[in-house]
Amino acid sequence: MLGAIIGDIAGSRFEWYNIKTKEFELFDDICCKPTDDSVMSLAIAKALMNCAPDFTNLKQESVSCMQELGKKYPHAGYGGTFKHWIHSRSPQPYNSWGNGSAMRVSACGYVANSIEQAIALSRTVTEVTHNHPEGMKGAESVAVAIFMALHGSSMLDIQDHITKHYYAIDFKLDDLRPVYTFEVSCQGSVPQAFAAFFESMNFEDAIRNAISIGGDSDTIAAITGSLAEAYYGVPSDIRKHALTFLDEHQLKILTDFENAYPPKTEIV
Repeated sequence: MLGAIIGDIAGSRFEWYNIKTKEFELFDDICCKPTDDSVMSLAIAKALMNCAPDFTNLKQESVSCMQELGKKYPHAGYGGTFKHWIHSRSPQPYNSWGNGSAMRVSACGYVANSIEQAIALSRTVTEVTHNHPEGMKGAESVAVAIFMALHGSSMLDIQDHITKHYYAIDFKLDDLRPVYTFEVSCQGSVPQAFAAFFESMNFEDAIRNAISIGGDSDTIAAITGSLAEAYYGVPSDIRKHALTFLDEHQLKILTDFENAYPPKTEIV
């Protein structure tokens, strides 16, 4: 899950000021910050922990935790409809196909004991807001890929599975980079996040790939980062720097989650 947070933090300063190169400082201590991607990833992680091991009340816990953290961090950059949902006394799904479903789902891949459970958990935490088929598909594909990476699948196996069941990644980043623009739909940004992961050489390279195409930089990098962490692990120096951007409350949720579901050890 930290990979999603790192991608979000690194990409946050480029969301509205895209950079079409991989050559940039990964973190800027003045401009970088965790945004809604990080807050909602932590909310879903908290919901999963609150109702483990049987996840009977996961739907209700997801709503409760997202509303709780959304209100605690009101200026994290939520979309208008989601902001209204956070403050609703009777929150209902609103048929969203936005990439917010995919950026917050990474914890499901860690908690699941099978691909089938990763799918079920993903659907439960997603359908409370993003119940459009494309919103559900985007989240599910990320949760499944994370589960596969954590359980030893090769890059090629993951790519084959995603291509067969979710998205045809039929483009290269070098071709995409000059023409890609801001896009918040799952169908217009999740495949791009996967491509950034599939073309990567290591964790940091994956994040740089994601940010370098432009578009919704923090969310694309959050999705790619969640995939890259599950496959490569997070380098200790990047991890140490990223944690300085989180406050005490955010750190506690992350620490509790990692204690319950240990992250992958960095491949060196």
